Amino acid sequence: MKKRLDSPERREFIRSYTAAALAAALPACTPEAGLFRKPDLRVWSCGGLAEAFILANRCYEEMTGTKIGYTGAFAAALGDSLLKGASTDVFAGRVLKLAKKLRVKGKMSYFKPLCFTEYVIVTPLGNPAGIKDLADLARPGVRVILAPGASPPGGKAVLALLKMAGIRDKALENTVVRGSCVQRIMKDVIQGKGDAAIVERRLTRIPRFVGKTEIISIPERYQPPPPLTFTVGVMKSASDRGAADRYVEFITSEKGQSFFHRQGFIPAISERGKMLIERFGVKDV
Repeated sequence: MKKRLDSPERREFIRSYTAAALAAALPACTPEAGLFRKPDLRVWSCGGLAEAFILANRCYEEMTGTKIGYTGAFAAALGDSLLKGASTDVFAGRVLKLAKKLRVKGKMSYFKPLCFTEYVIVTPLGNPAGIKDLADLARPGVRVILAPGASPPGGKAVLALLKMAGIRDKALENTVVRGSCVQRIMKDVIQGKGDAAIVERRLTRIPRFVGKTEIISIPERYQPPPPLTFTVGVMKSASDRGAADRYVEFITSEKGQSFFHRQGFIPAISERGKMLIERFGVKDV
């Protein structure tokens, strides 16, 4: 079932952005007078990118005077709307296949690699169960928290990760909380309802979760490829192609990418990002 663009999930993403995030140190956003016109620019993105985009958009507005109308929601629903005739100027979505489909269908002019996400293990502060790696999630007595019912790719991606690590069945046997919301399981871990969960690193950077869990990295060989990739592209429906091009240039620049790095993503311009671009073939069609 497709989610509405004004779904509770979208409102939750927007609510999660707080004044505390704005107060954090930001890259200098000095005006570049005379280089930009001031069109309204419509930007749609996968909801998981909302915190980074809100900060980046504010910086861009201060730099250029451009007023950005931003929507962050379920990427598949946004992509489906665009394929059926909806319009925006810039679209940043999860999963390379979606960007390629928009290109092939003549809806998008071009796309570029934006960033990558990664999965980590989180535990309550102090890590009372002594979790060290993925294998510990299969250890007898360890209480695992998962969200197999989370909207794609959340639930399926974590199950695929556990399968690649060879512990899927045992980890599921140890699961004491099975949810349908990835942000909800972060709360459950913080409250000590379990010993460990697997989430995207970006969730640990949401203001209300920062510093409230221990974070354990997961080896790259277990990271599930399809949901890791985010792209950003200019749509054929862009009302001002030049303005859209300049915005994408900013978002993929060192300054623009810094917002995604701070929110827990791997920037496309980083050395690791460049390696992942080659590994997953993140290139325009």
